Amino acid sequence: MIFFIDLLTRVIPLTRLPFINTECMEKTILIVDDDIDDRELFGEALAEIDNTIHCIYAKHGYEALDILYQPDAVIPDYIFLDLNMPRLNGKECLALIKKTERFKVVPVIIFSTSKLDSDVEETRKLGATLFLTKPAKFSQLVDILTSIIAKKWSFIKI
Repeated sequence: MIFFIDLLTRVIPLTRLPFINTECMEKTILIVDDDIDDRELFGEALAEIDNTIHCIYAKHGYEALDILYQPDAVIPDYIFLDLNMPRLNGKECLALIKKTERFKVVPVIIFSTSKLDSDVEETRKLGATLFLTKPAKFSQLVDILTSIIAKKWSFIKI
C-alpha cells in the first residue's frame, strides 16, 4: 500500500485521499532513440515488467524536447536517452533537459552502444542518472530495466 505523509506527519493511505486515484498511478517513460528496433525492444521489455507503464517515443532529441515542452505534457518518471542520434544527440539533449527546472529531478538514463569512459563521465557531469550499455539479449534488458524501475541503483555504468 502506498502512503502519503502530510505536513503534520500523519500517515494516511493514498486510497483514502479524495484527490488521488491510485489506479492511475502508472509510470510514464520517455524513450528517445533514432533506431525504431531499439525503441520497440525497450517498449516490449517495459511492458513485460509492468504492462501499466505508459511509453512515449521520440526519434531524436528535438522531438523529445517538443514532447516535454508541450504545455499539458506529463512529466515522465524516467527518460531513456540514446547518445548517438541525428539532429540533436543525446548529450546535447541531456544538457537541455537538465537546464529546465521542471525536469531536473527526472532520472535520465543514457543507453548506448558506447562503452567509452569519457561518455560515461561526460553524461554524469551533464546530469545523467545512469549509463546503460545496450545489452545483447532481451532477457538482460528486462533484468536491467526491472532494477531501474525498482530503483535499485545509484550512478553506475552497466
